[in-house]
Amino acid sequence: MRFQIVCKRVAASIFAAVTVFATVGPAQQPQRTVLTPVTPPTSRTVRVAERNNLYCAGYVQTAPIDTSRRIIGAVEEQEALLYSQNNFVYINAGTAKGVQVGDMYSVVRPRGQVKSHWTRKGRLGFYTEEVGALEVVRVKQEMSVARVKTSCSDILLGDLVQPTQVRIAPEYKQRPTLDLFSDPNGKAVGRLILARDNVDLITRDFIVYIDLGAEDNVQIGDYVTVYRRLGEGNPFFGGWGESASARDWGFRSYEYRGGRFSNQTARKKGSTAKGKVVTTEDAKDDRPAIRKVVGEMVILNVKERVATALVTRTAQEIHTGDWVEVQ
Repeated sequence: MRFQIVCKRVAASIFAAVTVFATVGPAQQPQRTVLTPVTPPTSRTVRVAERNNLYCAGYVQTAPIDTSRRIIGAVEEQEALLYSQNNFVYINAGTAKGVQVGDMYSVVRPRGQVKSHWTRKGRLGFYTEEVGALEVVRVKQEMSVARVKTSCSDILLGDLVQPTQVRIAPEYKQRPTLDLFSDPNGKAVGRLILARDNVDLITRDFIVYIDLGAEDNVQIGDYVTVYRRLGEGNPFFGGWGESASARDWGFRSYEYRGGRFSNQTARKKGSTAKGKVVTTEDAKDDRPAIRKVVGEMVILNVKERVATALVTRTAQEIHTGDWVEVQ
């Protein structure tokens, strides 16, 4: 009898505990988290050129360049002659010339006067190569220590140091389809006189220099059409002439003689085909000037007589000597 009472009490306790847990359990469940929609960040403005194609493009100018600041030494000059990113160099300017820690300088290397038989302007100025950028980390009275922040090319002792000028490349915009058969628009026309690193065959994203500058009212962001005269500008020269000889030798057999005509030769002159064969040069006689559009570029930097440009689109290879026209 006592055993039955004990069993009833145990069962009652278990029932009470289950009831309590059933009541408390739902209250302890974590609350559902509602995610607030996040507004996507504003898209970044895309530029036609960045970094190396902007600050390492180089330029051609006529104004004298400041030669007072230059690289006079390097921490590792006993082991190396060439310096690049993260190397420490010394420049001959300190507190006496207003240099401060954190100042940024461009490293430039004038290479010489630009002469080109493509231009009619005569003297264009001197070409200056941009080879890197420095950040001053320590300043003394007569000199400063700088770290090579970026290097477009190997930096040498003697390279000039110029205050960095902030450049902003033109904003990228959707362009209309490149018109391969566009007519002249009457705006400024010049020639492509040089390409960075002396490249001859030029394609997209290459840096080039054209003989249009501030004196021609060219501005940063202007788009320029690249073209050449039809039939000119072939960088390769072969021994080919006509498609085939117009003579009758080899076009018929001795026994089974048919016509005296090659399938590859041109027509004969005259309304009754009694004249001479019309050659390729004959066919081009008296034709009007025809131009062939081969690409497009955008102006990145403008100096007095020459502008620096970036090739943005090509229809085929571009090369020095091609004509350019401001759009």
